Amino acid sequence: MKTFRFKLLTVVLVLLVALSFAGCAQAPSAPAVNPTPAPAADVVADEAISYFTNMPQDIYKISQDDFITKVKANEDIFIMDIRQPDVYEAGHIKGAVNIPWGSAIAENLSKLPKDKPIMVYCYTGQTAGQTVALLNVAGFDAKTVNLGWNLGISKVEGVAEVTETQANAIEGGATADIQPEIQAAINEYFSKLSEVKGTTFANYKISEDDAKGLLDADDQSIMFLSIRKAEDFGSGHIESAINIPFGKGMEQSFSQLPEDKKIIVYCYTGQTAGQTVAILRLLGYDAVSLNSGMGMPVTGETGWANKGFPVVQ
Repeated sequence: MKTFRFKLLTVVLVLLVALSFAGCAQAPSAPAVNPTPAPAADVVADEAISYFTNMPQDIYKISQDDFITKVKANEDIFIMDIRQPDVYEAGHIKGAVNIPWGSAIAENLSKLPKDKPIMVYCYTGQTAGQTVALLNVAGFDAKTVNLGWNLGISKVEGVAEVTETQANAIEGGATADIQPEIQAAINEYFSKLSEVKGTTFANYKISEDDAKGLLDADDQSIMFLSIRKAEDFGSGHIESAINIPFGKGMEQSFSQLPEDKKIIVYCYTGQTAGQTVAILRLLGYDAVSLNSGMGMPVTGETGWANKGFPVVQ
């Protein structure tokens, strides 16, 4: 009997202890809810804005001389020539891969390396500027070679030593991880080039003469955006233009830009305008760059001021 009572008491005590733990236990937590993915537009906008927020001191550019020095030193860089195939075949920098400006860039995006710097050059730097902005938004470490082939690279002393005609293919390897929203935005960026092909705004650019024609006609559907330094803007700018100096933090002033007008962006030679145009277009603005910008001695007879067009103070 004592043994039975002892066993019963033991069972009761065990039950009481179990119940006490059950009473102290926390209520079941609600099932985890996966966060709602950010809309594609937000993903693209965030990366586009960060292009300026995180802008390095070199403003995503490298001088033509430093570029050739790196090539001669056989530094581990990926060289991207975005000129047309026939021009590339006539002569290009040793090791450069030809990915012509246009949809080919979007199509080959995932084949580009993320483990080394990408140096991009075109003819004068303007379309390379657009390309480099898009590549950085996609997560690559890309820079434009100052003034492109025609005005920069071809004039560097000793460039013939690192010029070749042999074509180079993209090396096989790991596929670059691109956010699907970014890939889609870049696909659209280049696919829409077909809509402006053969027009005043081909390649998201406009000639000096066409821009002046719109200004003279007092066309209210366009506006001019200078991205030169404030002091240079004050010394002379295109009539009616507003100024947002190019550089880190300039995105904070984008809110003053109209969404219902075509924005003609100009700088000094067109290169940083190219970068700016790419980012503005990703943000939904209808932006194009002015050919050769305001113009500099290196751009010869091209550029607004070099063509003798009027400026105001």
